[in-house]
Amino acid sequence: MLPAPSLDDRRFQDLVDDAKRYVMRRCPEWTDHNVSDPGVTLIEAFAFMTEQLCYRLDRVPDRLYVKFLELLGLRMLPPTPAEVPVTFWLSTPARSPLVIRAGTAVSTTRTESEESVVFSTITDLPVLPTSIAAVRRVSGSGVASENQTTAHEIGQEFAAFGEPPQLDDALLIGLRDPAPACAMRLDFRGETTGVGVNPLHPPLVWEAWTGTGWTGCDVTTDETGGLNRSGRIVVHLPRGHEASVIEDQRAGWLRVRVVEPLPGQPSYSSSPVVRSLAAGTVGATAAAVHGRIVEFEELGESEGVPGQRFRLNHAPVLAGAHAAVIEVAGETGWQEWTQVDGFATSGPHDRHFVLDGVAGEVEFGPAVRLPDRGLHQYGAVPPPGARVRARRYYSGGGLRGNVARHAVDTLKGSIPFVAGVTNLHPASGGVDGETLEEAKTRGPIMLRTRSRAVTAEDYEAISREAAPEVARIHCLTAGEDDVAHGAVKVLVVPAAAHRDGQLLFADLVPAADTLERIARRLDDVRLVGTRVLVEPPRYRGVTVVARLVARTRLDPDEVRTRALTALYSFINPLTGGEDGTGWAFGRRVSHGEVFALLQSVRGVDVVEDVRLYGANPVTGERGAEVTRLPVGAGGLAFSYDHQVRVERS
Repeated sequence: MLPAPSLDDRRFQDLVDDAKRYVMRRCPEWTDHNVSDPGVTLIEAFAFMTEQLCYRLDRVPDRLYVKFLELLGLRMLPPTPAEVPVTFWLSTPARSPLVIRAGTAVSTTRTESEESVVFSTITDLPVLPTSIAAVRRVSGSGVASENQTTAHEIGQEFAAFGEPPQLDDALLIGLRDPAPACAMRLDFRGETTGVGVNPLHPPLVWEAWTGTGWTGCDVTTDETGGLNRSGRIVVHLPRGHEASVIEDQRAGWLRVRVVEPLPGQPSYSSSPVVRSLAAGTVGATAAAVHGRIVEFEELGESEGVPGQRFRLNHAPVLAGAHAAVIEVAGETGWQEWTQVDGFATSGPHDRHFVLDGVAGEVEFGPAVRLPDRGLHQYGAVPPPGARVRARRYYSGGGLRGNVARHAVDTLKGSIPFVAGVTNLHPASGGVDGETLEEAKTRGPIMLRTRSRAVTAEDYEAISREAAPEVARIHCLTAGEDDVAHGAVKVLVVPAAAHRDGQLLFADLVPAADTLERIARRLDDVRLVGTRVLVEPPRYRGVTVVARLVARTRLDPDEVRTRALTALYSFINPLTGGEDGTGWAFGRRVSHGEVFALLQSVRGVDVVEDVRLYGANPVTGERGAEVTRLPVGAGGLAFSYDHQVRVERS
């Protein structure tokens, strides 16, 4: 990069010295130039203000750089919103249908130091009442089932499974109507006869029929200990729950099935007995994004000139699946215009617009003068006096949206019969918008590639454009790691939420549709004969076992918490490393740097012992103790189950 000259390189002291020399020439009788002199104080005050003006003047090259990037067609990438399923809890089981409208705002709790993080639901959420219409018991083979509906209706007790229960025995509960995305509360009365199981870890799974098969359900409450005592069970039905026919009985089916117990846990020796069973809808779950929905915002009237721009009231504006909808008033009503990336292929009558999500500006097509002095209009222009409005757009997004589970707990408005809200899973996918420095780096790459991937940097830049919601992208070329000749491998790390300061391995696996989208885009720009692989990196778990001594009069538990926080933050694919931008791909973990990290933790007096182990994040198995833990060129280290003991000095 060529060095940018400073338009005025004078600093504060240079300005003061120049002023004093000027005073000596024009006012020689002023001989006291000490800092205590009031005149010198005024000189220093004006020198300070002049230095600020010089600093502002030197920022002009940055503005010119941005304008040059705009000429190349580069626009800074807007932030990507985090998405999270939020569950609305009813004050009482539903007796009539209820619809929670799209755009309903929920948020985290606002504190003295942090503003709340606001989420908005994407679609309407119907909350449907239902009840039990049929009950059946199925043997493990699944060939035949026994109808227990009559016993259920007259209050006669019956066994939930076969006697004794076998693998895949199931109790089928048929709801009168399917309840997709609803939380179902089952009130169970039974006897403690299903002996042999651990009530904290019963060998049961809940599943619902979704048209093509049985889909697992989340269970947030189970007071029955595996159907061994009376209590309530709250089961969250999947969005695709639908009705089907089993043995001439049509219902929205839900089942609880016997599975293999966890290692070291017992199985059923006899079947639980059901005395009564009732069901009711107590909540529903909707997808929400980190952002506010703005609807029907008037932007102004068109002047009928090419290249006219309108500024939205809220920025940044989210793109992708949450694209803005712009409308122009016409003779027959409001007409929706189409958002495009550029006007290069737009004709004079195409109702197109370009949205700068970072600046929050809507631009209509320009007119370009041709060599024959004629004008060619790229994209239509709203007629003079036509009203322009944004019917809907989302504003928000960013890394702050990756909140932990149960962090969303506040309704921004009152909803009848809704008592509260929560998120049962952490939010993920939130990425901050592109900075100016990142745009400066991407600009020359875009100019060189012209949408053609040749170098590793080209693959990374184009992948970032295809999936701006991912946190990190790294490309390996032929000869690196296990990449064969004629191939490249693109490693993708998703944006994930930290749970109590830690990352779970499951959250570090990118979504399948994200990988497919990147692969499709790279397939369009790769060189002929190049094979492109898009996958997550090989994560290498790292376990640190340490013994520390706290300083005098300090709480060992507090010091231990600080040490664990430092370890999980340092050996971290998203926030780790020396610069805090994520542990470097292929970088090994050494005993010495971990020792130095723990020694720098506030409150630690002595680091008595540090041991380093590799760990399998899937099985949890720990390897042998090492002093250096290599991860390979395509690997990435992350913290897994650190153990720290802190003693008093």
